Amino acid sequence: MKKLWSKPKSSSQYVEDYANWLIKRKWLVLILTLAIGFLAASGGRFLSFNNDYQVFFSKQNPQLQAFLALQKKYTKDDNVFIAIEPANGSVFTNETLSAIEDLTAKAWKTPYSTRVDAITNFQHTYSIEDDLYVEDLVEGADKLSTDELEKTRTIALNEPLLMHRLVNEDASLTGVNIVVKLPGEELGEEKVIIDYVREIVSEFEAENPGVKTYSTGMVMLSGAFGEAAEKDTSTLIPLMFLGIILVILITTRSISGTLASLLVLFVSIGTGLGLAGYLGIELTAVSASAPTMIMTLAIADSIHILITMLQEMRKGSTKKEAIVHSMKINFMPVLITSVTTIIGFL
Repeated sequence: MKKLWSKPKSSSQYVEDYANWLIKRKWLVLILTLAIGFLAASGGRFLSFNNDYQVFFSKQNPQLQAFLALQKKYTKDDNVFIAIEPANGSVFTNETLSAIEDLTAKAWKTPYSTRVDAITNFQHTYSIEDDLYVEDLVEGADKLSTDELEKTRTIALNEPLLMHRLVNEDASLTGVNIVVKLPGEELGEEKVIIDYVREIVSEFEAENPGVKTYSTGMVMLSGAFGEAAEKDTSTLIPLMFLGIILVILITTRSISGTLASLLVLFVSIGTGLGLAGYLGIELTAVSASAPTMIMTLAIADSIHILITMLQEMRKGSTKKEAIVHSMKINFMPVLITSVTTIIGFL
């Protein structure tokens, strides 16, 4: 009599069948996996890095929308601010003011700059009888007398447009503010500005020993995000790879297991970044940590499966039996852990 009903397979039986299927076609699966991985990883050539601070906000963010509306109505300006701390603690000396004049002149040549503000080129307005005069607060700083320097100091410290903006209360700090307007037509516009500013600041410090400078502003902040990610990529991530290799070797005591884990790791990272490139996803200071996240999951999953397999083999099981047993034990925990971790990061 024909059997009309059979007991459904358990999840572990399905995993066992899957493991046997993989082992039976191991070379085909390996070749296809590597081929698909390399094809996906080739999308990495389309990856680009976006330093724009706007990526940290959604398009629907009300504050961002208000900010963009303000820029659209008036103008889109960013800035670089160079804070200057004289060695003698006083801004209003012939040497310091003369140096600021030179720095201000060079700052005007900053790519995409539209305005440069400093105490030296501040448009001071004063009247003599019925005549109104407007001129730079400081001209020919190296030739100013002591009285003229003191007069300049008094004016600056009593000017609301300078006080706490370009000079502090005790006149021990000042600054040069460079306003820039980025076209937004191509990547790397900010880097051009940052490179130029660092060049003139380096020259300024070399010509004025003891004077300290601090560069900040929206352009420098945006550039710092990308530089931090690049630094991690060149130093931290290679050190992590080295640490991972050592840990796998110590815990598994298996060269083939270590190589297999690294293969899974590289294919996983390459596939993730390559697909991001194909999809047009730009890397940011935050998303640049994706390789580290992928690496964590790939290594954790590999180690779980490897350790159980090696333990079974040391008990006398064949490699095939050990692999099947390890898959049965770890498949669901690894799957659930990976999926929930992915959801958590998303």
